[in-house]
Amino acid sequence: MDTHIGSVDGPSPAAVNGAVGCPASAPGCPIMSSHPVVSPGEASLGRHLARRLVQVGVSDVFAVPGDFNLTLLDHLVDEPGLRLVGCCNELNAGYAADGYARARGVGACAVTFTVGGLSVLNAIAGAYSENLPVICIAGGPNSNDYGTNRILHHTIGIPDFSQELRCFQTVTCHQAVVTNLDDAHEQIDTAIATALRESKPVYLSISCNLPGLPHPTFTRDPVPFFLAPRMSNKMGLEAAVEATVEFLNKAVKPVLVAGPKLRVAKAGKAFVDLVDASGYAYAIMPSAKGFVPETHPHFLGTYWGAVSTAFCAEIVESADAYLFAGPIFNDYSSVGYSFLLKKDKAIIVQPERVIVGNGPAFGCVMMKEYLSALAKRVQKNTTAYENYKRIFVPEGHPLKGEANEPLRVNVLFKHIQDMLTGDSAVLAETGDSWFNCQKLKLPEGCGYEFQMQYGSIGWSVGALLGYAQGASDKRVIACIGDGSFQVTAQDVSTMLRCEQNSIIFLINNGGYTIEVEIHDGPYNVIKNWNYTALVEAIHNGEGKCWTAKVKCEEELTAAIEMALGEKEDSLCFIEVIAHKDDTSKELLEWGSRVSAANSRPPNPQ
Repeated sequence: MDTHIGSVDGPSPAAVNGAVGCPASAPGCPIMSSHPVVSPGEASLGRHLARRLVQVGVSDVFAVPGDFNLTLLDHLVDEPGLRLVGCCNELNAGYAADGYARARGVGACAVTFTVGGLSVLNAIAGAYSENLPVICIAGGPNSNDYGTNRILHHTIGIPDFSQELRCFQTVTCHQAVVTNLDDAHEQIDTAIATALRESKPVYLSISCNLPGLPHPTFTRDPVPFFLAPRMSNKMGLEAAVEATVEFLNKAVKPVLVAGPKLRVAKAGKAFVDLVDASGYAYAIMPSAKGFVPETHPHFLGTYWGAVSTAFCAEIVESADAYLFAGPIFNDYSSVGYSFLLKKDKAIIVQPERVIVGNGPAFGCVMMKEYLSALAKRVQKNTTAYENYKRIFVPEGHPLKGEANEPLRVNVLFKHIQDMLTGDSAVLAETGDSWFNCQKLKLPEGCGYEFQMQYGSIGWSVGALLGYAQGASDKRVIACIGDGSFQVTAQDVSTMLRCEQNSIIFLINNGGYTIEVEIHDGPYNVIKNWNYTALVEAIHNGEGKCWTAKVKCEEELTAAIEMALGEKEDSLCFIEVIAHKDDTSKELLEWGSRVSAANSRPPNPQ
């Protein structure tokens, strides 16, 4: 079944085996199945869950073992189509499942009861905010302990086992607690199907004494279930298209803007088809970068209010009609609510709803079908694109530096731009990398991911692990600030165990730069680490790893040449020493506007 959630299909699953934390080709992987298994004729709960994960496209499960999930992990290890990737902590396991879902359409993590569940909770909340189907599996107490008034370890010391469940209810679209075999089949299938249908995380708790038990509802190879695609209400679709055509065809200089929910709606191609049919100029919201091609001649750049790509905001905000496909308007994407947009000029297209101007609104209209139908009806109008060509002036290049002068961040990103190909992907950590990576021009096929809605610092380390594991056909380039890296650095270890060859640019500027530009204080300064030495210590001679510390452009050029050449099959960690005040101009503008929004006084009572 198709579980891809992006406009570009994820890579084909790589060959896999039962090794834990290692790729299929890893020689002498140290952690292999050594326990007794259910006989081939039997079908257990654990095997059913493992097979279901494989059927929906999960080849890797990111896990941290604990006594309540150990027997379940045995069955995941035994599944030939699954690889169990052991992570250093639950937070990173959740972030890895998030990154994997971005690459493959669905991700999964496995943790233990409460201490593991509450540790992974933050990552699951982030996946919820980004509309990613992540299956969070928690090993639960023995089924006989429910309702006994017993106090168990890994709890807060009360005989109520529902604390973990209650915490997950607000950050998942479905929760299931499996404590008996009679309804286990239905509960597991419903949870997985709901994650895929809603494109949101689900919580699945399984009692620790159940995974190895057979039941008549389980079969050795579960029959694949089919998720019927959601269809538009035909009359509603026709009415929405008719109203939109009338609205757009009377406009003089309409434009299109792609938003992040294009991925949920699987409408990336439909959006590009509308661009081709209409001739409109189009832009992307920052969190939609990578969802539609940037090589199309009518592409304006990123629409991000006051920090937009040069000349993009001028064209979008001066248009007399703008269609936003899948937008999320929050304080960050609107630069402190400073967009110069008018509701009566906007068509807002959400995955299942269309609003034209101040009204009317049409429900049960699927974005993909709507955009495809609109492409057949709208009149061609290139006025906005022609206006853009008249005012456009090519951007300048960073100033040429003196020999061995301290490296500037804009010079770093000039070199990262030159590294990108269709076989690359970029991960941008929360911080100034948001703005610098946003300015990269992505070649056709180049992936791009960042976590804008939730903005959890440290996300990118775990997400890099998961994305690289899911997109094995790409070499991933991650841009991570020193403050963020300190939150989740441990799982560089897991990247090495999995023989990944990503390139990490660690930007060492001495603190939380994005926070400095919103509101400065001594708490934004962090203890400096010897980052390359830390990674070498984690490496410890096992796996392929190469590190470099660069302070000038000449050293950076040599490091990149090494990473792309002799060390192309190694995990490459390049620490870039930057001045603490070396930030993008976009961050300076954005920070001041977000600060102003945060500091608004209370409304009069």
